[in-house]
Amino acid sequence: MRKVAFIFFLLTINIGISYAQIAGKRYQEPLNNKSLTQDAVKKELFEHNFSNLFTLTDNSMVYGFIGDDFMRIRIKIISVTKDTTSPETYNIYGKSMVKGNIADFNGKIKISKILKLNITQHGCEDGYKFKGFKGQFSLFGVYLFAENKNQNNSGIFKGVFRSDYFVDKNNKVKYDDIENCSDDFTNNQFVGTWTSYKNNISKKCNWGIIEYQIQVILI
Repeated sequence: MRKVAFIFFLLTINIGISYAQIAGKRYQEPLNNKSLTQDAVKKELFEHNFSNLFTLTDNSMVYGFIGDDFMRIRIKIISVTKDTTSPETYNIYGKSMVKGNIADFNGKIKISKILKLNITQHGCEDGYKFKGFKGQFSLFGVYLFAENKNQNNSGIFKGVFRSDYFVDKNNKVKYDDIENCSDDFTNNQFVGTWTSYKNNISKKCNWGIIEYQIQVILI
């Protein structure tokens, strides 16, 4: 039993390191793609509601770590609502869990940039499923999620994020899972820190969708 637990621990550390590398690369890779003009960004923000991008995915596919020892953290975004007075801002409610300690958090994400990807994909298995879509895009911005101060081991998550979407033939925003059969598929990447209310110590804390984690754990 101890051997199994140790193997799982090593796999978790390896996944955490790999995720950190992929998340960093994934966050920077589209910089050579086309950044929308400010007017185009405003149009996208007013025309579309991006709330579903953050709540539709299976939580079992969200992998995260906190601290230099890559301790597992689970992040569940439960509800997202678009701000009625600020179209680039979305109000967030969710929960975090580390070692069985669960905390509620509330906060905001703010979209600062939208890129249109130069290379578009058509899916690994069903090319017709996405036929006619109008393009793939990436949202970039900042987030701040504040955990409940009255709960144990609570603090503030803060950093930058990227979320990928595509616009279908009916001009509807869809979560970009076109390449989810790929080993390096990722989405909804959050890269930043968690800072404790109690002692003001900050730790690295990243999470996001990473497809191959299940494949690695089952090896």
